[in-house]
This record gives sequence, C-alpha cells and structure tokens, in this order.
Amino acid sequence: MSQTRVIGRAPDWVMDLVAAVCGEASVEQPAVVRWRERPGVRSSGVTRSRLRSISVSAGSDSLDVRMTLLHELAHWISPAGRGTRRRPARHHDVRFYATAFALYRAYGVPDAAAVDGESARYPSSLRHARALGVEGADAAWRARRHTLAARPTRIYRVLVPEHTVRLARDGRWHICAVCRQRIVGRNLARLRWRGARARHVLLTWSASIGPPTPGP
Repeated sequence: MSQTRVIGRAPDWVMDLVAAVCGEASVEQPAVVRWRERPGVRSSGVTRSRLRSISVSAGSDSLDVRMTLLHELAHWISPAGRGTRRRPARHHDVRFYATAFALYRAYGVPDAAAVDGESARYPSSLRHARALGVEGADAAWRARRHTLAARPTRIYRVLVPEHTVRLARDGRWHICAVCRQRIVGRNLARLRWRGARARHVLLTWSASIGPPTPGP
C-alpha cells in the first residue's frame, strides 16, 4: 500500500487507525490525510474519493474525534456510486451505516455513543441503525419521533422573495449568492441540472401561539 502524506499535526494514533482499517478492508490508504484542530466539542470531516483524501477538523471530545475519523474511513472503504443528475448517489444509506457501525464497534466507539453522535449530525441515521439492530437505536428513534410530534405548529413567512438561484462557493459549500442559503445533496444536483431555470424562495418560521386558556 502507498504511503499516506499527512498535512497538519495529527496524533500518532490517527495513521495507525488509518492503516489498520484500510489493511483489514484490503483497500489502499488515502494519499492525503489533512488534520487540524477546531474550537468547540464536535469534530467534522470530509472524504474526497477523487482526490484520494480525508480531512478532519478535530474538536475537544476525544471519542468524537475517533468516531469522525472512522466515519470518514467508512466512506473511504465503501464509497458511494457516482450517481446521476436524476438519481444522485446516496452517501449515508443503510449500506454505508453497516460499514460505519461495524468500524465503531471494532475500534472502541460504544453503540450508545455511535447512535448519539450520528443522529446529532444525520437524524436519518436512526432509521438505518434501527434496521441494523444497533443497540439503543430503536429507543432513540422513538424518542425523536415523540419530540417531533410534540413540536408546536410552525407559522412560515417569506424572508427572501422568490428569485433565480445563482450558485456560488463559500469554502467547501455551495450556496445561493442571492440569499446565502447553503445548498447540498439532491437539491444541489437538481439545481445543477436545471441551470438558469432554477428558482427558489427563502422562508423562516416561528412557533404558533394558541389562544389563551379561558379562566375559571
């Protein structure tokens, strides 16, 4: 396997983990691992298969750092298909989570922490974790459903009127240059396909306030 170039001050265990996961999966290691520290508790990461790189911004929670790297390694060893304009690739489907949760268990992330960490970033992960029989996923899924059902009714108002979408870059994200709304996933693929014909409106909301309770 080729040598991985490390950019940034990654702890020694990082490359040990990369080598172990890739070796177990019989997959070549990424060409580059970019590592930096960020303020705050949570970590974030991104895998760019075409560039053969993994990037991690490490927060202060050591378990979350390990989980974030394992999440990106799950993308690396089980990449999503390329997809099409009409059917974009699904990066966080049940196939991906089968790989991710197996890595979490194998490399020291308890199921409870894995369910909590994934659902904080991707609520849809609860459905997949539940289907995979991950311990604690069913209870977390039911708790989220209860929370959603108890939310107050939303009242929407127009924040930015309907306008033609002008795609622009803000760091690694795509945004609408008119309203600054971040555009990702299927919405991004749809807007790229529609081109100059694409329009949208930016809404905001507030919780409704019911009528006052009558006195005795």
